[in-house]
Amino acid sequence: MIKIYHNPRCRKSREGLAIVEASGNDFEIINYLKDVPGKKELRKVLDYLSLSPEQLIRKNEAIWKEKFKGKTLSDDQLIEAMLENPKLIERPIVIKGDKAVIGRPPEKIIELLK
Repeated sequence: MIKIYHNPRCRKSREGLAIVEASGNDFEIINYLKDVPGKKELRKVLDYLSLSPEQLIRKNEAIWKEKFKGKTLSDDQLIEAMLENPKLIERPIVIKGDKAVIGRPPEKIIELLK
């Protein structure tokens, strides 16, 4: 089953969802702003993406600039920041099996679903 961590207000996330829908595969939509993943789940997503917590953070978000920019934070602190402020999580994230991509550009999703 494919999972998509989705923000319906984000244009790129909507584009990613359209690609997943068009693939014909079964999928689950996770609105991560409402259903915030737990620490264990977020760590698993990071493993699937092969990224560090810092690489998953949207650094142009106002909350990042106001609360975290310029600070030296551990991976655990970065994960806590994302869990407390899920808008900081890059999107969309599409997971298939034990592989995942951030759908920027959306073509990455097409490659994953092949």
